[in-house]
Amino acid sequence: MRFKRVLLKLSGEVLSGSNGFGFDFDAVRRIGEEIVEVAQSGIQIAMVVGGGNMLRGRELEKLGVERAQADYMGMLATVMNALCLQDVLEKFGVPTRVQTAIEMRQMAEPYIRRRALRHLEKGRIVIFAAGTGSPYFSTDTAAALRAAEMEADCLLKATKVDGIYNADPKKHPDAVLLHRLTYMEALRRQFEVMDAAAFSLCMENAIPIVVLNILQKGNLKNFLVKGTDTGTIVSAQEDGGA
Repeated sequence: MRFKRVLLKLSGEVLSGSNGFGFDFDAVRRIGEEIVEVAQSGIQIAMVVGGGNMLRGRELEKLGVERAQADYMGMLATVMNALCLQDVLEKFGVPTRVQTAIEMRQMAEPYIRRRALRHLEKGRIVIFAAGTGSPYFSTDTAAALRAAEMEADCLLKATKVDGIYNADPKKHPDAVLLHRLTYMEALRRQFEVMDAAAFSLCMENAIPIVVLNILQKGNLKNFLVKGTDTGTIVSAQEDGGA
């Protein structure tokens, strides 16, 4: 196995599947089943989930909602997604804990780093919700922060795209998927891997960033368990190492 412990950043949009909004439970179950297969192989999995399938703070801001208030509303959307994922994962037989950056003890544990590490060591999946608990920070930044705190071997950004291309594949049919990039090359070529704060955190802590398509069946397991070159790895070295 390439990595012992990974931080999986799951965008809210993938949970909506083809619906574009809310939950596509067939998609959620497919994703959950694959995450369980990886967990049962012995890889420790922590997760940060977005809330884009419910709402986005920046979109609310455009409608006139004050920015900090809009971001807090977005954090609540991530909690709903985390609870949904927890239910699916536990029905597949894997104990799962949700920890929130904003306390809501009736539904989830408060975020405590040492407790989260203990859960991972015991083979439980830990889902971090409510972002960093502060407005003005994206769930990408929350994922990078938790990856550093959990001492994860990589941050795996699971999206609807196959990875990072040398050009926009929607505009350029001949665009090439790049399997390896260094942090500096990604910066130089202005690839939007993650937002600036998240990218800087990963680069400073030498945490490889992996971008792959979670909706493509088998991608997650093939990459983490079988070592297949799927998606794009951004790291300090061209060979994908940290």
